Amino acid sequence: MGFDWTSQHVIVTGGSEGIGAAVAEAGARRGARVSILARRRVPLRDMAETIGAEWVTADVTHRDELASAIKELERRQGPCTVLACCAGLTLPGRFLDIDPDDFDTQITANYLGSVNAIRCVLPGMTERAAGRILLISSTSAFLGITGYSSYGPTKASIRQLALCLRYETDPTGVQLSVLYPADTDTPGLARENLRKPPETKAITGSIKPLPAETVARAALRGLERGHHHITTDPLTRFFLLWANLPEDLARPFFRRSIAKARGVDG
Repeated sequence: MGFDWTSQHVIVTGGSEGIGAAVAEAGARRGARVSILARRRVPLRDMAETIGAEWVTADVTHRDELASAIKELERRQGPCTVLACCAGLTLPGRFLDIDPDDFDTQITANYLGSVNAIRCVLPGMTERAAGRILLISSTSAFLGITGYSSYGPTKASIRQLALCLRYETDPTGVQLSVLYPADTDTPGLARENLRKPPETKAITGSIKPLPAETVARAALRGLERGHHHITTDPLTRFFLLWANLPEDLARPFFRRSIAKARGVDG
């Protein structure tokens, strides 16, 4: 049986622009009840009006504010059945040139923002034994790239979060998927390009950014098919294959150990 988007309440963080807006629009086109969150009121409102979504302003780094916003959206449209954590930003620069606050900003937005959002919806999904969560990592989760010392680790942490959390969510019926986009043609990439060091531009300049709509289609297709890892280009698929090998080999041992521990616990 196919995945029925018309029965889903899709909540998208970072839904005012970029990949988040494209995911929200793709969900709306499939008939889902879509809600979007972001910090900036005007672009969020405009995007919501364009795609027919509900909206509430919220900063994913503020736990209480985010929890209140998601609670309000669930009041309007029903329990969240699909969460897409798309909020985030990239602040490239050489390690010693970057403002120390830029490290904090990216860690809290890119990693803890996703953690905060998941913790808002996961209890309900677990209780209903159903739900899908999309996390946004990056090709830079696999590569050390000059100029991304403050950014790349935050995307690697998203991948690691999914690898760890999946052992808890899979048995409950909640599916966790990670999207690994390469450069994507978004307003965020345009802002990022303004501050890239020459070395970073030399490395990334040969990559043709994908349209956000293409990335969003891949994300929703991956969610529909229940894929744990979603890629949009051959190079990232290659990196993912080799990065997943140790996990694939260890997974049977982990699952046996978890089952044994749960049996001992009761």
